[in-house]
Amino acid sequence: MNRNERHAAILRLVRSQPISTQTELADALRAEGHEVVQTTVSRDIHELGLVKVRHSSGRLVYAQAEDAGFNEELSESLQRWALTVEPSGQLVVVMTPYGYASALAQAIDVARHPHIAGTIAGENTVLLVAREPVTGAQLAEELSTRRLQGAA
Repeated sequence: MNRNERHAAILRLVRSQPISTQTELADALRAEGHEVVQTTVSRDIHELGLVKVRHSSGRLVYAQAEDAGFNEELSESLQRWALTVEPSGQLVVVMTPYGYASALAQAIDVARHPHIAGTIAGENTVLLVAREPVTGAQLAEELSTRRLQGAA
């Protein structure tokens, strides 16, 4: 099985059943006849940008970020509070009105965006660290697009 086939199988599995751990995912892949090791599954989870979300059973399970509901909430927060978005290397600097940086950073943290490793907030500035291999410029472009969605 090549990487693309394995990624497709993982996405199908996390959409069709609640999978909470890397071991559960590896077992599910093996049950379908795919030979994998835990390190490969770990790398695949990172490459696919899978996040943990609360399942209806109460367990945290893997899901694709776009299935996790962060898209709309993150876009709304960026539209509301982000004034400028500027990249620098692996970083993105987001300017907000005075006093709103913490609220925006909190919204970004809650969204668990797969391309954002973390945030630091001041009074009117949020510093975002892009998760490799994404660059600050790529992340800034994505966030800018979200910020301008719905703008007239």
